[in-house]
Amino acid sequence: MKLLIDAGNTRIKWALVDEGTWLRSGVLPVGQAGELSQQFAGLEGIRQVWASNVAGEEIAQHIRAACGSIQPRFIVAQEVQCGVRNGYSSPAQLGSDRWAALIAAWHLVRGTCLVVNSGTATTVDALSAKGEFIGGLILPGVELMRRSLCAATDQLQAAQAGKYASFPLNTADALYSGALQASCGAIERQHALLGGDCPDGITSHSTRLSKDDSQVAGYEPGRRGSAPVVLSGGAEEVLRNRLNVPLRIVDNLVLQGLWLIAQETSA
Repeated sequence: MKLLIDAGNTRIKWALVDEGTWLRSGVLPVGQAGELSQQFAGLEGIRQVWASNVAGEEIAQHIRAACGSIQPRFIVAQEVQCGVRNGYSSPAQLGSDRWAALIAAWHLVRGTCLVVNSGTATTVDALSAKGEFIGGLILPGVELMRRSLCAATDQLQAAQAGKYASFPLNTADALYSGALQASCGAIERQHALLGGDCPDGITSHSTRLSKDDSQVAGYEPGRRGSAPVVLSGGAEEVLRNRLNVPLRIVDNLVLQGLWLIAQETSA
């Protein structure tokens, strides 16, 4: 039995897994990390705890306290792991959440893809057809982008969150739509670059495609232009209907990567 923990900037997600079967799961705001012990109360048979933590040492201490006598294993990005080769200039400096997500995406797609995790920050990472991480972006998430602009600019204070419009006619909608369009633009541009610059020769397209949680829309292994965007994170719902790229929506991508890392390490 393994307990998997993904401590992000905003939320802590966890799952209890036994031989590939996901038994229980939960989520907690980072600000309530002291309540992890209560969430884990009653979980029996845990032999290992695997964690990705990008929320700092204080959160790591809460995780250790909640795990009691079981020492959690905090993952660090490696040069090579679970079939993925890390091309970062300093491999260990790649965020553990990005690394776990890349590993999970590789095992889902087994080919060229863009891995997008959208939460407080949005990360846009590229994998080659050989499982090589060839680089990626970090940008503010949709809500962080909107709130940061409101906080920094007196004339753009917006009482309402706003809604999406192609050509907004009020400030709240303009702020929200601008943040959403900026995020989609970054993802779509990286997808295009993956086609134009990647040695595998994958090319982008701009056809809107239907999506669901179990299939890659428009994805055919080996076909030019078919590289999917593997999308996960708290903001995926607001992004998915505005992106003109083939999508695969995956819940808990980081936790899935942790499971694969734990399996390989145990083996």
